[in-house]
Amino acid sequence: MKDHYDVVIIGGGAHGLACAYYLARDHGITDVAVIDKSYIGAGGSGRNTAIIRSNYLTREGVQFYDASVKLYEGLAQELDFNVMFSQRGHLTLAHNDGSVRTMRRRAEVNKLEGVDSRLVFPDELARICPQLDLSEHPRFPILAALYHPPGGIIRHDAVVWGYARGADQRGVDIHQYTEVTGIDVANGAVTGVRTTKGNLSAGVVLSATAGWASNVAAMVDLELPLDTFPLQACVTEPLKPFLDVVVVSGSLHVYVSQSDRGELVMGASVDPFTSYSMAGSLDFLEGLSGHVLELFPFLSKARILRQWAGLCEMPPDFSPLMGFTPVDNFLLDAGWGTYGFKASPICGKTMAELIATRQTPELLHPFRLTRFAEYDQVGEKGAASVGH
Repeated sequence: MKDHYDVVIIGGGAHGLACAYYLARDHGITDVAVIDKSYIGAGGSGRNTAIIRSNYLTREGVQFYDASVKLYEGLAQELDFNVMFSQRGHLTLAHNDGSVRTMRRRAEVNKLEGVDSRLVFPDELARICPQLDLSEHPRFPILAALYHPPGGIIRHDAVVWGYARGADQRGVDIHQYTEVTGIDVANGAVTGVRTTKGNLSAGVVLSATAGWASNVAAMVDLELPLDTFPLQACVTEPLKPFLDVVVVSGSLHVYVSQSDRGELVMGASVDPFTSYSMAGSLDFLEGLSGHVLELFPFLSKARILRQWAGLCEMPPDFSPLMGFTPVDNFLLDAGWGTYGFKASPICGKTMAELIATRQTPELLHPFRLTRFAEYDQVGEKGAASVGH
């Protein structure tokens, strides 16, 4: 570790590594250190269910995530690394009239922003995903769904490794197993970072620590409007491939996709209490299993292989916090709730532009920290209901 870096990025996940990569590639800034207290991708980047989509609720959210999907589509070629992006389509099910109206609204917002998204009904659903129980017998019959063909899944660790290799090849320093213990501030501006492997001065410090942003911000006496919740997920034993679309139900608080290895990757709502615990629970497995069987009754004999949890930071409007803070040279990339991984490329690219130019890119402006004081929130709660 050197004594000084122009840019220090705290957090070695997909966001931090992508920012370092684009700083070097697009702006020629290579005096950059990425610091993580564990191995790269050990946090949210390695604990999510790797679903990619852009069918959000607000105009600002749709534009932001659509730009990310477009970057994901060319990421394997850009990084010369197979990230296994499978655009298999994404279904958000509606089980009552209110949900159908919400899906119709989202479809229209998506279309206005040029995103492929439309409302489909049981006859078409039977062709897209014939394994769904579309009868009238379930407790929660499926009335319609929001169908988003560009959505899909990706190999999350491959994204981390690809960005890490690309940044490393361009001269970025990546320091694993190096915990940040403090941040130095003088005259209202960040001047350096203290770590378990030594202290260093810094021109700019970016906090890209999903789940731990409040702890890092507290080092500069900055209080963030965030609550942190565990979010659990699990996978089954490998099964014969049958599910070639991502299925989500906001009413049932469940989402499921099938990996290339045949495992069903499944998740539910965030735990109903704030915590930094990443332990699994039987309550989660029982609730999730019941809801999955509402959709796919034939899976009753499938066995759970393993489960895990990650941390989700929830701002009041369920949209991220990105950009400048009241502390000069201390920048934020935080508050991603349940949907941070899918934003990794565009967040890295726009945050790199902000650091290099000191100007907030248009895509980032809606997610500035000052929006709460300005009464200009971006309400995305309805577009990620499985996590709220």
